[in-house]
Amino acid sequence: MYVIITYDVNVERVNKVKKFLRRYLSWIQNSVFEGEVSKADLEEIKSGLKDIIDKDEDMIVFYILRSEKNVKKEVMGFDKSKIDEII
Repeated sequence: MYVIITYDVNVERVNKVKKFLRRYLSWIQNSVFEGEVSKADLEEIKSGLKDIIDKDEDMIVFYILRSEKNVKKEVMGFDKSKIDEII
């Protein structure tokens, strides 16, 4: 399945969330990750994020799609998500 995850968390936890999500997904821009994951991976992601965030203060939104083919993505401006520029 293809997921897009956005988050709004306290500054104290931003780097922890970002570091955790980078293990599973591609970092698109501040507070946005996307990528193809299995159901098991998605459950691991949810469980891991539960351990990091404060549910009374932070918010994470999951957009879950069947596949990347179901997403029409348009980028205006510089696409920071391109990985072909990594050395």
